[in-house]
Amino acid sequence: MENSKLNYQICTHQSCLEKFAFNFTKDVENANDLVQDTLIKAIRYHHLYKAGTNLRGWLFTIMRNTFINDYRRNGRKNALIQTSEDLNSVQLKQSAVTNYSEGKFVMEDINKAMARLQPEYSGPFLRYFEGYKYHEIADELNIPIGTVKTRIHMARQFLKNELKMYNKRLEMMH
Repeated sequence: MENSKLNYQICTHQSCLEKFAFNFTKDVENANDLVQDTLIKAIRYHHLYKAGTNLRGWLFTIMRNTFINDYRRNGRKNALIQTSEDLNSVQLKQSAVTNYSEGKFVMEDINKAMARLQPEYSGPFLRYFEGYKYHEIADELNIPIGTVKTRIHMARQFLKNELKMYNKRLEMMH
């Protein structure tokens, strides 16, 4: 695929990337930064995209990996103890705006639940989460589309049960 045409197609997915990024960050500014990082990486590494594959899924994978890597990097950065006597406004704002430790525990719980999910369920579920269509997953895994739908449904039910403590918390917030 021609480079400028692919770059244009990448940029046409910006609005769906914004929604996906907000699901990760829960903050508009951080979501916008994540979208920009994703678009830049996609354009920079356009040569790694395989023509004919799911472009949206490829972009979602880049975004997810970028978010995870940034999260890990920020986690290490936030683990450093600062021994400043007076707190400046940037430090106060950062501590007031985001509670990174809570997010860390949530991500750990999600990762643990995903690790307990059987591979025949986690594979289709992750592909669907990345933006692949049922028929694309069925073709890739060489299984019937009905099996794909069933496995994704079973994965959702398993994860919903494993992470039910967060469902109750969300219900209380709304």
